[in-house]
Amino acid sequence: MYSDKVLEHFKHPKNLGELTDYDGIGFVGDPDCGDHLKVWIKVDDNKISQISFKCQGCPAAIATSSMMTEIVKGLAIEEASKITDHLISVALGGLPEPKEHCSNLGASAIRKAIDDYLAKKA
Repeated sequence: MYSDKVLEHFKHPKNLGELTDYDGIGFVGDPDCGDHLKVWIKVDDNKISQISFKCQGCPAAIATSSMMTEIVKGLAIEEASKITDHLISVALGGLPEPKEHCSNLGASAIRKAIDDYLAKKA
């Protein structure tokens, strides 16, 4: 059973769509279940000023992706890179055990987007 927060983020995802003027992009997929997530970030003054995502997957994958964007928006790059799958799951009020792996998508994708930003900046 999904929490009310999971259902809210699934039915009404935050920051959904493609960010065209981005500084970093991250893509991850789970070959076991077929979920995949793409994240775009815009960075201003070393903080994530804008973030968006597109996700193909189950309700938990979409909800965790949406929640991740809400958590990292406004954070400094260093702070955002430390976001964990556990933090995302807790912010949603938990996930059913078989769906816990879905929170890995958001944590991995944001790190990849940050890595892409830092590589372009270097």
